[in-house]
Amino acid sequence: MSVTTEHAETTAHSEAEETGPPEVANFITVLARSPLKDTPVVKFLHHWENPVFSWLIVVIIGVVVIRGTRRRLMIPSRFQNFLELLVEKFHDFLCGMLGKENGRRFLPYIGSLFFFILINNMCGIIPFMKSSTASYRTTLALALCTFFYVQYIAITKRGVLGYLDHLAGEPRDVIAWCMVPLMFPMHIVQELAKPVSLSLRLFGNVLGEDILIGAFVVLGIALFGLTGFEAIPIGFPIQILPFFLAVILGTVQAAVFAILSTIYILLVLPHEEQP
Repeated sequence: MSVTTEHAETTAHSEAEETGPPEVANFITVLARSPLKDTPVVKFLHHWENPVFSWLIVVIIGVVVIRGTRRRLMIPSRFQNFLELLVEKFHDFLCGMLGKENGRRFLPYIGSLFFFILINNMCGIIPFMKSSTASYRTTLALALCTFFYVQYIAITKRGVLGYLDHLAGEPRDVIAWCMVPLMFPMHIVQELAKPVSLSLRLFGNVLGEDILIGAFVVLGIALFGLTGFEAIPIGFPIQILPFFLAVILGTVQAAVFAILSTIYILLVLPHEEQP
């Protein structure tokens, strides 16, 4: 009896680990549970689920940009006017932080980063889609892109010796030089901590939003089952309640990631290039 109970608890525990927190199913998980689950294409999509959704967002952004810039007119269409307004506002924002020259230079990277994360975050509230930013692998990859890009900017703008001088705290007097053995490793740890904090902040918030929406979906199905229609696999759409919160937090998290990346770039620029 005890062996049977222990086996049942172990099975339940393993099933809980496999299912994980409640999340809304996307079209890939639906295919993975369909009769097509053993086909090579579905297996590939299911195995690389997060990269597939990331590349899907890249394709969507690429199509939008190509369509908006393919036929630029003196009297722009509403769509072209909308895209130009977005770029102009983002350009003005970056120029206010980095200066006119650097704002224009880093606009493609920061702008792409912001809109990629924003659309990814919004995918969590679209039926049969998924936010790939709810995976720490995606957020860590984005954070590492910013990390290596910042180091590249620091070395190209300051030179190797100038970059080491920056890590040492730019000592210019005896006291500052005495602090170098403390400041140098501290700045290295600080640089290494930046991608970790960037990735975990975005990952935790987006995953929390998706889990909250998934929990509301499960609750809606349970409430609908109380009406006596258990055979119908639908539920009350109470997941609409956290949608507005998800939109706000998803936008804020994309903005925070982009702003922090901009600040990291600003910190490594030579003083004469800072606004």
